[in-house]
Amino acid sequence: MPPRPSAASVKRFVRRQAMRAVYRTDLRRPLDPNLAVYGAYWNRGVACNPAAIHAKARELVPHIRGVWVVSSRHRNRMPAGVPYVIEGSRPYWRAMATATYLVNNSSFPGGFTKRPGQRYLQTHHGTPLKTMGLDQRAYPALARKTDFGKILDHVGQWDFSLSANPHTTEVWDRVYPAPQGTSYEHLDLGYPRNDVYFTATADDIAKIRADLGIGEGQTVLLHAPTHRDYRDGFAPDLDPERLSRRLGPDHVVLVRAHYFYGRSAGTCDAAGEGRVIDVTGHPRVEELCLAADALIADYSSLIFDYACLDRPIIVHAPDWAAYRAARGTYFDLLSGLPGDTPGPVTTTSDELVDVFRTGRWRSPESAALRTAFRERFCPYDDGHAAERVVRRFFAPA
Repeated sequence: MPPRPSAASVKRFVRRQAMRAVYRTDLRRPLDPNLAVYGAYWNRGVACNPAAIHAKARELVPHIRGVWVVSSRHRNRMPAGVPYVIEGSRPYWRAMATATYLVNNSSFPGGFTKRPGQRYLQTHHGTPLKTMGLDQRAYPALARKTDFGKILDHVGQWDFSLSANPHTTEVWDRVYPAPQGTSYEHLDLGYPRNDVYFTATADDIAKIRADLGIGEGQTVLLHAPTHRDYRDGFAPDLDPERLSRRLGPDHVVLVRAHYFYGRSAGTCDAAGEGRVIDVTGHPRVEELCLAADALIADYSSLIFDYACLDRPIIVHAPDWAAYRAARGTYFDLLSGLPGDTPGPVTTTSDELVDVFRTGRWRSPESAALRTAFRERFCPYDDGHAAERVVRRFFAPA
């Protein structure tokens, strides 16, 4: 006989059923024309494009009340004074049933019924280097754990899809096709989360660096590697302690683990000199980018955002072949071709150190690659993307 469900699991099931029954009742309520619901990174709190849109909406359309969806385990991340509802709660289902505006960079939890009159903006959360959506069907390891029917159902809810560049628009159009009987509009308006790279002042940047404990005159290198589908856990192909020792005391390495791995990168500054800082728990990656003099990139979409700053980018890619075989990519980041590669490429620790010691990281050749990369992937980003999005999305239908 199968094991009997625990009392706790039975209680959770009954609660979910009760919430869904109340939700069906709420679906008969009129939509609130002044309510917007926001979500980011599967309910991890205020972040990314939705956060920038929410902030600008409070300025330009203050009559629109913004409410965030957050999971119970991430509620401590919510800034003071920002309204929120806990996913799966009674207030959550009421908000999802009655909000006129829905904004998310991933998806809303629990499965909701999109009502006529609701407007859903899918902001996404990066420019695609790795394969996304239906393109993942070509990679068995990904396809086995991906529900493509669920992806298409989600796409069928969208009214708008945000894009930061023509490459992204082309990819989204192919990998997220609107199901029959539905459609959505591409908004080629830039990424609101990148506005701060154009609006931050020297004083703003100095304060961020000071708050991180960075000394005046130190060179700050940011390393924020993406997750790997072919291996478990945070295991970066870069030893930050060894790099900091070899570069000397005038360099600081910021290390940020991908959110899939939790809040710690597991790094420490063995010498206790503050030259390696674990910034995984820092609430805003944009501030880390502003603090950094250079990005040691891998395959994270952060590479495209950081390009807005026109600061040096070094691609450290010792596992490129494995990553590309497991996940697939849309172009060869290591080709060295203008528009594909944003700066020097390294595949070993010695090569990485050499890039800094020789000054190649900020050479004219590196700058030329960075310019071509920025022109391809940041054409809409100018500091005003959030304003454009708010004026378009919250305009009367």
